[in-house]
Amino acid sequence: MEDIKAQIKKNKVPNHVAIIMDGNGRWAKLKDKPRIFGHKNGVTSVKEAIEGCGEIGVKFLTLYAFSTENWNRPKLEVRTLMALLVSSLKKELKTLQKNNIKLNAIGNIHNLPEKAQIELAEVIEKTKNNNALTLTLALSYGSREEIVNVIKNLSKKVVNNELSVEEINEKIINNHLYTFSLPDVDFMIRTSGEKRISNFLLWQIAYAELYFTDILWPDFRKENLFNAIVEYQNRERRFGKTSEQIEKNQ
Repeated sequence: MEDIKAQIKKNKVPNHVAIIMDGNGRWAKLKDKPRIFGHKNGVTSVKEAIEGCGEIGVKFLTLYAFSTENWNRPKLEVRTLMALLVSSLKKELKTLQKNNIKLNAIGNIHNLPEKAQIELAEVIEKTKNNNALTLTLALSYGSREEIVNVIKNLSKKVVNNELSVEEINEKIINNHLYTFSLPDVDFMIRTSGEKRISNFLLWQIAYAELYFTDILWPDFRKENLFNAIVEYQNRERRFGKTSEQIEKNQ
């Protein structure tokens, strides 16, 4: 692992990494275990991703923990996932503090069980002054719902003469997103071999590099993260410009 880590160029580390943590259920099925067994083992991969990002200097990490569509899963699985969230937050608070990690959450948090909301708010409050890495959990999150809410909020402001239509621009929209305090995503990773975005940060990944791996989430380790980062650094990010323009400005 140290060999691949040594290949990472510190001046080209993505500022904001987002991960769709996919494959817990399939991983459990392969082992003839219930789906929740996969979710519990996926916690280790979360720790690996956080530690790995911290080691190489990533400043923002956003994890797709629970989507708006996930509420449609079997009730027992949802209840167990919520209990796992609460227990994980309690267990990891000391680690977050020790490593100077700030916890953040985006999504329709009010849909979470009250116990989960309380625990989440407590950890967010206790880590609010940490600044080495901002860890954002997307919970009860759906990007289309987020964008619809932005449109509704801006429409109300226009109707109430708080804002004119002409004033609406990308910055105004950004300021009304759940992610208003976060920079755009530079690099998005999805595990399990699926090659889709699944309603995750659709606005925020406009110029992100996308990386798909067949590894199921419970098997994802630092080495896999570092391999992904090396591939990211070998890509040319042009943001609509030509290669020649990029080279000229370097």
